[in-house]
Amino acid sequence: MTTNSDEPQPRPRRRAPAGAAVLREDVTEAIRAAVFEELAAAGYARMSIEGIARRAGVGKTAVYRRWRSKLHLVLDLVSAIAVQGLPAPDTGTLEGDLRLLYEVTSRALRHPVASQILPDLQAEAARNPDIAEALQKALREGQDGVAKGIVAAAQERGELRPGADHALALDLISGPLYWRSVVIRGPKPPKGYLEALTRATTEALKTL
Repeated sequence: MTTNSDEPQPRPRRRAPAGAAVLREDVTEAIRAAVFEELAAAGYARMSIEGIARRAGVGKTAVYRRWRSKLHLVLDLVSAIAVQGLPAPDTGTLEGDLRLLYEVTSRALRHPVASQILPDLQAEAARNPDIAEALQKALREGQDGVAKGIVAAAQERGELRPGADHALALDLISGPLYWRSVVIRGPKPPKGYLEALTRATTEALKTL
């Protein structure tokens, strides 16, 4: 039986190459968790694929199937942080949103792993432009979307005027806790600090 050559023909189904590796998601997640632990324990400079594999309970081959080097592995994880970001508060007021954001951020920055990894990666970023770019993207994008959401919601409620400078708002919202926790690595904020910071930031945003 002849067929019309102008009629679309069914496309042959592509088959996976014989012996192609299937990357198990549970192994991938175990490796990612091991990277955070290894970074906190050894730092980027001393971190090794061997140490990561040992912590994850896998062979080095499992790591190299997913990432070419420890640099690519860390860049991938830092980029993933930017995608995940922080939960956007929705309390119904500007002051309430800022207060909740500061509570969540303060706890996250005081986490033992974060408190070790961020300063170490920042030091490495001064020597490695790829890490510097990925770290800046993760830190800025992770906070930027939340800050914009807080400001936009406050503008819709009439708490802030339209046309506020979003870049300056981000600096006002995110700067104080980051300075205290990561740059000078100060102790846990004293009682009442987050409430005072919330009030001060709220008033500062109203001037934009």
